[in-house]
Amino acid sequence: MSELVSIITPCYNSEKFIEECMTSVLNQSYQNWEMLIVDDNSSDNSSILIKSYSKEDDRIKPIFLNHNLGPAMARNKAISIAKGKYIAFLDSDDIWLPKKLEIQINFMKKNNCSFVFSSYSVISDNKNKSKYTINAPERISYKMYLKNTIIGCLTVVIDKTKFKKIEMPNLRSSHDMALWLNLLKQEEFAYGIAQDLAVYRVHKSSNTSNKLRAIYDVWNVYRKHEKLDFFSSLYNFVFYAINALIKRIK
Repeated sequence: MSELVSIITPCYNSEKFIEECMTSVLNQSYQNWEMLIVDDNSSDNSSILIKSYSKEDDRIKPIFLNHNLGPAMARNKAISIAKGKYIAFLDSDDIWLPKKLEIQINFMKKNNCSFVFSSYSVISDNKNKSKYTINAPERISYKMYLKNTIIGCLTVVIDKTKFKKIEMPNLRSSHDMALWLNLLKQEEFAYGIAQDLAVYRVHKSSNTSNKLRAIYDVWNVYRKHEKLDFFSSLYNFVFYAINALIKRIK
């Protein structure tokens, strides 16, 4: 029998996209999964939609928070009760292609690896128009990832039995980056699958101030989370910035 995959989905005011997200999981060719959706005290109809889907399929397991904790803590809430051998991540406004889990779990078993990710498409939040594709490298190490944060959270699958602890640091953003760095200290490589297996949605609300905050948070990961000195942080940050531009023009 196939092993259980626990899908971690934080949700906050995603009524516009959450149904498409849940449907993409229901349509997976790999069917042994649980979807832990943590509604982070949404003020829209997200919780109603999640409840409706969970009544139709009990593999969708909602968790409703009374206070907004932010995406990192919402994910950790789900991770703490996940029953699967594997942990996968999918945000409430993103979607998976139908064979996503099947391809990745088969790859992990065949190659005996514990941390995988894949290529994915980036779309705008209107009309599902494709903007560009992020292509996954064959593999990436801790030192490589410091320079190139190419791992898309929505594409990651982890064998949780191979790691001491899976928990996202409570940062405003870049908490997934900090987790991948933690895991890459325990495993030499994360392995990329060069197939487009997911769709990441970019919103118009992602304005300049949010981008500047994200840049600041990446710097904080270097300095405060990884404890790199100033010059090591600057060295890695220059490569991070260059690679971020390259990803968008390929």
